[in-house]
Amino acid sequence: MTTQGFTTCLWFDGEAEAAADYYLSVFKDGRILRTGRYTEAGPGLAGSVLVVEFEINGQRFVALNGGPEFHFTEAVSFQIHCSDEQEADYYYDTLTGDGGQESACGWVKDRFGLSWQVIPPGAIDLISDEDPGRAARATAAMLRMKKLDVAEMRRAADAG
Repeated sequence: MTTQGFTTCLWFDGEAEAAADYYLSVFKDGRILRTGRYTEAGPGLAGSVLVVEFEINGQRFVALNGGPEFHFTEAVSFQIHCSDEQEADYYYDTLTGDGGQESACGWVKDRFGLSWQVIPPGAIDLISDEDPGRAARATAAMLRMKKLDVAEMRRAADAG
């Protein structure tokens, strides 16, 4: 039985410390817990950063400088359930800025290639409406969007 919860490990190629600092700048409720360094045993250069353990919004992460072998894909993403449109705009704009990129349906990649889903309030309710027609119309509208526009999704849902 697991008693300590889960920690997400993020694999980087030499950018673990920069990534941890970046995420702490994006998410205001965060802190560095520990920085571990390579020793003479390697395989990295002795004294260089091996891992940075950090926490944002109560979730623990480890940024690992593991090398160039692995990269992030959209197969794993983090959902940000926003409390209002202003918060959704902040995360969407911040994560796509400085080298990030938009994708579809509220998904973005940050400058390190990590995928996030920025979910404004009401979006999930619309696409999972108990009326299948409303849900289908809201979903069809969402599928045409990059940044989610809940007002437009609502108009589409109500258009039936």
